[in-house]
Amino acid sequence: MENNFKFYNTLTKKIETVIPHEDGKIAMYTCGPTVYHFAHIGNLRSYIMEDVLEKALRYEGYDVNRVMNITDVGHLSSDADTGEDKMVKGAKREHKTVMEIAQYYTDAFFADCKKLNIKRPDVVQPATGCIDEYIRIIEKLMDTGYAYFAGGNVYFDTSRLDHYYVFNDHDEDDLAVGVREGVEEDTNKRNKNDFVLWFTKSKFENQALKWDSPWGVGYPGWHIECSGISMKYNGEYLDLHCGGVDNAFPHHTNEIAQSESYLGHAWCPQWFHVHHLNTSTGKMSKSKGEFLTVSLLEEKGYDPLVYRFFCLQSHYRKALVFTWENLDNAKIAYDKLIARIAALDPKDGPAEEASMTALKEKFQKALDADLNTSLAITTLYDVLKADMHDAAKLALLDSFDQVLGLALLSHAEAKRKEAAKTTSASTASGYQITGEGDPEIDALVLKRYEAKKAKNFAEADKIRDDLKAQGIEVTDVRGGAVWKRI
Repeated sequence: MENNFKFYNTLTKKIETVIPHEDGKIAMYTCGPTVYHFAHIGNLRSYIMEDVLEKALRYEGYDVNRVMNITDVGHLSSDADTGEDKMVKGAKREHKTVMEIAQYYTDAFFADCKKLNIKRPDVVQPATGCIDEYIRIIEKLMDTGYAYFAGGNVYFDTSRLDHYYVFNDHDEDDLAVGVREGVEEDTNKRNKNDFVLWFTKSKFENQALKWDSPWGVGYPGWHIECSGISMKYNGEYLDLHCGGVDNAFPHHTNEIAQSESYLGHAWCPQWFHVHHLNTSTGKMSKSKGEFLTVSLLEEKGYDPLVYRFFCLQSHYRKALVFTWENLDNAKIAYDKLIARIAALDPKDGPAEEASMTALKEKFQKALDADLNTSLAITTLYDVLKADMHDAAKLALLDSFDQVLGLALLSHAEAKRKEAAKTTSASTASGYQITGEGDPEIDALVLKRYEAKKAKNFAEADKIRDDLKAQGIEVTDVRGGAVWKRI
């Protein structure tokens, strides 16, 4: 098939056309969450943009097989094989088993994804389910001299590689995990950049989950998990690997090192990295206590799709600054967009295919230009302004939303239904009551008004509380009141 989709390949540092190993098919891998706590909205920005990428490729006509791991073992508090296992830490925090923690936060993660219209990947594989795959890879790396046993652990020997820092042009000493400030150097390593493939006896020997292996009872390192899972479900050739920009080193660097050493050939030619969500104090992170979740956004009255809209207004390769003011601006824009779509008449047809073509091409070009979601959203407004029947506009918006995932038509339809239920009634005194036209509710709202007018505020408050107990919210407006069910 014709390949037009282009994006910035972090590996080559160029914008390149996607050319899969097998024509028309994309073998895609996404680094999944470490399920020791709730995902924060910074984590979820990456998953939103990866979701848009997958949907854009499908929209382009590719058959995509997207695989994602769930890290439920082996990810230490430092990405460089130091510190406490995050899963063990989570289990201690909540006085539960590691697997209980893993299941709870896996479910929570996918619940958040559903709220954000993030499609579930074709394959979701917990790391604990592929132990045999990791052992098989490590055995070959040992046999071919790319790995060695020292101090009770199996390490990958980076000195065997011609080029290790594939994503970085920095000074090697600056990137070396063994000399980073606050990182304890592992004296078992032959080289400062070597990384653990399998833990047996070490300071992590109290790990909760352990398995038999040729090197003794132990558990896998974090990096080997993604290689093993990817190869199991996507074979020897991966077309596209995704993750947050902070995964590029050391995690993705180590994935390439071990995968290509095991396979004996190039593994994944194209890499997609999403940049950070920042606050006023820098990158959002759990360790710094800046822990904004989807549930918190909901508690504050935000539809999670407003956050998705907020993310799509910025380019994935730019750091995005989160403030409540910025989110409020996104909410205003999103609500106005939905209101404009709700004002369209689905019966105003037909859908003129010829007049739709230019807008489809414009939308496609925005996607093809390094996944320019901001420009793609601009195309939505072009549709609304276009000289064509409403039915055609709705068909286009529905088509574009297959990629954007903003629930445009369903939210607009809900708004239409809500508006259809709303009626106004005027009392003899001119007091305007707007609601669903329920005479009993209208009478209580009027009674509340009359109590307030008579300065009987206790009675007015009682009526308001009684209405609230029935699920009715009353808002006073100039010359009347508006009520709705909550």
